[in-house]
This record gives sequence, structure tokens and C-alpha cells, in this order.
Amino acid sequence: MPLHRHHIQSTGPGLYEITHVATNFAREYSASDGLLTAFVRHTSCSLVIQENADPDVHRDLQEFFRRLVPSADDPSMSWLAHTTEGPDDMPAHIKAALTQTSIGIPVEQGRLLLGTWQGLYLFEHRDRPHRREVVLHFSV
Repeated sequence: MPLHRHHIQSTGPGLYEITHVATNFAREYSASDGLLTAFVRHTSCSLVIQENADPDVHRDLQEFFRRLVPSADDPSMSWLAHTTEGPDDMPAHIKAALTQTSIGIPVEQGRLLLGTWQGLYLFEHRDRPHRREVVLHFSV
């Protein structure tokens, strides 16, 4: 079964669109219907399917998660034990646990069956830049 590894250099928290990468990978199998699976190989970022038209959606999502899971140096997070990798690390693990590391997208004749305003994103939860790897797999 076809497999593709894609690397993303993040510059900090945010949503990094990778729809184009998944679309190009699926097009390679244009005569096929099947399932594209995207999997991120990290525990402090995640994958999401989200709106790709209004950037306020991304801003609001980031703000929601920041309020839901503040930095470890926030007094409300004093209960955290895992703090050796910085104040953004354990909150990033929690955010990743609340979202997902794997997403399946149906493919019809090589076309991702995403909705009109949907895009596939790496959701970076760490403050500093990271090199992230997303593995794409196509199955019939």
C-alpha cells in the first residue's frame, strides 16, 4: 500500500495546512477509491480537519485551547508533575490528547471527499519551532 512521509517545520503554536500535500498524494491514485489516513508521529501536536476560509476560526481555536489548557506556569496548572521540558510541554500533550493524531479521509477517484470549507491541518501545540512528520497512507 502506498505510503508518504511529509515533514513540516512549525514556527510555534498554530494550524499549518497540509491539505495540498494530502490532495497531491491522493491524486497519484486517481483511478482508485479508498481511504487516506494521515498520522502525526508526535505527542505534542495533532491533526484536525477545520475551516480553511476564515482565519478567525484558527485564531479562536488557538485561544480556546490556550484558555482550556494554560501554560504550566499558570497558577491553575500547579498540579502538573511533568514540567522538565518547559511550561508548554505538558499542556501540549493534553491538547494533543483532546484532539487526534490520526484522521481518515475518504477518497473517490483520487479526490479527497472534504467539504467545501474543510482543510487538513497540523495543529502545533508547542511554543518553539519543531520539525514534525506526518505519514500519509492510502488503502483501497
